[in-house]
Amino acid sequence: MTLIAQKCGVCFQPPSIILIYRDNSQDKTRQRIMPVRNFSKFSDCSRAAEQLKNNPRHKAYLEGVSQRQLQKLYSLLRGHLEGQSLAESLEKFRQEETIDPEEDMNKLDDKELAKRKSIMDELFEKNRKKKDDPDFIYNIEVEFPLDEQLESCTWDIESDEEV
Repeated sequence: MTLIAQKCGVCFQPPSIILIYRDNSQDKTRQRIMPVRNFSKFSDCSRAAEQLKNNPRHKAYLEGVSQRQLQKLYSLLRGHLEGQSLAESLEKFRQEETIDPEEDMNKLDDKELAKRKSIMDELFEKNRKKKDDPDFIYNIEVEFPLDEQLESCTWDIESDEEV
């Protein structure tokens, strides 16, 4: 049985995750509705997404759906339960998933650091050029323009004098 996930979404009433997938064995596009039970505005979205992805009834269907996408759908559902609009929930999720380059990650606890690392890994994989990509170039050489005068560093001068 070959299942390929095409779209994944959330339904607020009744609370459920909806998956549109392609069943290649029968050459049909189908829809699967997975009801969300025992989920409140106080629930942990990452844990709920992990439980759904590992559920034996849904595991084969959700192989092509990332954990991060399921987590996003659960956070949208939680925002709805808290009384937020869809736009507010999306903005809140975007802020949580954005990495501030000025943030000192040495001060984060292990859970938050792991979350930031997974976000960076996902962004890296999304932007990475693979050998199979049509615009892949093996060896790129770039000449940087010297518009400004190069500054000399004092440590570089001192090291030359000592030799």
